[in-house]
Amino acid sequence: MPAPQTRRAADRDAGRIARWGIATGVVLGVVKIGAGLAFNSVATVSDGFESAADVLASSIVALGLWAAAKPADAEHPYGHGRYETLTGLGVGTLLVGVGVGIFLSALQGRADLHQPSILVVWPLLASIAVKAFMAAAKMRAARRASSDALTADAWHESVDMLSDSVALAAVILSVYVPGLSGADHYGGSVIGVIVVALGVRTVRKTALNLVDTMPAPARLQEIRETALQVPGALGVEKCFARKTGLRYHVDLHLEVDPDLTVSASHEIARAVRDHLKANLDWVEDVLVHVEPHLSPRPMSKA
Repeated sequence: MPAPQTRRAADRDAGRIARWGIATGVVLGVVKIGAGLAFNSVATVSDGFESAADVLASSIVALGLWAAAKPADAEHPYGHGRYETLTGLGVGTLLVGVGVGIFLSALQGRADLHQPSILVVWPLLASIAVKAFMAAAKMRAARRASSDALTADAWHESVDMLSDSVALAAVILSVYVPGLSGADHYGGSVIGVIVVALGVRTVRKTALNLVDTMPAPARLQEIRETALQVPGALGVEKCFARKTGLRYHVDLHLEVDPDLTVSASHEIARAVRDHLKANLDWVEDVLVHVEPHLSPRPMSKA
């Protein structure tokens, strides 16, 4: 399958997985909040609100992926990929706010000791299983589409599994360990801390893309090696890349034979651009600058 078709298929898969995340988040949020209220578990209610935040986060991600997939136009010659980065930043900020809210809400009633029903463990166990499946599916789709927002959402699913486990442990301690009836409240506050940590991590990663952080050295080396596969490409003087949403835009200073005509040099540059886009599915476009290749001159004899 040609690279552009592969990229479009990956983008469609990412959007579809984000929409599935919305549906599962709605169901799990309602079930856990309802079970927590019915069975007197603060940790489970906190976990349910965390799942409700998943719904909003996944909705933001789906919107960002849709906007980022729009083709380049006269006003956006680099495409609309930054919308995806902005949604990743929005998801991270949302998580920080939700985490703080969960933490404070869980601690407010810590003096009100109570014992939740052990029956609340069943919706928590079901949630762990569903979240494990969704986290794996989202991470695979995020890798194929190179989506920071969907990657953040996949990590959110993984941390949601951890928050489910914290709520589960808090319920079990409250029910079976004498003197730890307050564990349910403290479990809820721990969930809040986990969500804040995930939000901070997501904000940091997306902020790095907004300031045009270069990709890993291995990827830059891959660009160089792939460019030099084209006949007539004699060297790469400089190589820069920046991520604009789902994929990278590359600036390449390509060395060619200085005796070639301008037309022949630019034909090699065009071939290098097309070769990179066809073979590196994480590259959106390439701007090639042609430079003369200067061979080392032999030293003259004294």
